[in-house]
Amino acid sequence: MPGASRQKGSRVSGRRRPGINWGRAFSPLVTLAVAAALLLGARVFLDHPVRNLHMEGSFERVTPVEVQAAMAPGLQGSFLSVDLVQLRGLVEALDWVKRAQVARQWPDTLVIRVTEHQVAARWGDTALISREGEVFASESRYVFPELPRLAGPPATERRVVERYLELRRLLGTANLTLAAMSVDERGSWRMQLQGGQTIRIGRSDVEQRLDRFFHLAAPLLLNEFDRVSHVDMRYTNGFSVGWRPLASGGGSVAAAGGE
Repeated sequence: MPGASRQKGSRVSGRRRPGINWGRAFSPLVTLAVAAALLLGARVFLDHPVRNLHMEGSFERVTPVEVQAAMAPGLQGSFLSVDLVQLRGLVEALDWVKRAQVARQWPDTLVIRVTEHQVAARWGDTALISREGEVFASESRYVFPELPRLAGPPATERRVVERYLELRRLLGTANLTLAAMSVDERGSWRMQLQGGQTIRIGRSDVEQRLDRFFHLAAPLLLNEFDRVSHVDMRYTNGFSVGWRPLASGGGSVAAAGGE
């Protein structure tokens, strides 16, 4: 009608509020649960007791029986539950074992690879030292009398064994056998030969003095070493010789500028 105002009514949207898709929400949880169940089932199906130990190594100083006995405390679990790190530590605790590796081999075998120390000499009164300067077997019952005895303050092990290994060829060339070698807290070196002779090297110019001993003193004394008590190399250009009591008098050769 004319003059009459048209009243606009409010429009109500016909869209519904979004709901929760419970199927989609629970889908990841269901997937995880199924996966966990499958993993658990697979673990139960695949897990077995450890039935075999396969050992690899030279086994010159340690035996497979000793390795198995050392591992026994760590073999209480199943194939998948045993602690490989613990087992490795148990094997490496054996005196002669330098390094060990332990791995699983399905379905029920552990593979143990053992690397042994290569002994170079005795260290101190009871221990042994490897070619790499590692001290081991600190309570060894067998002292290996055929090996020379090395000694020195803490943290000198590698330096002492390296010097010994360097001198082995020179000792053999001079037809001498080393019984002991040591360095003291002052850095002073000393050798003792198999016949009881002491070689005093000192702490200065060690390389030059050793060279002088092997290329000058040792050849000069070759036919008289049985009479020698000690050789003192602590001189600038020469050395002195102490003789055993059965010999008449003492002696010295070209001594100059002592330490």
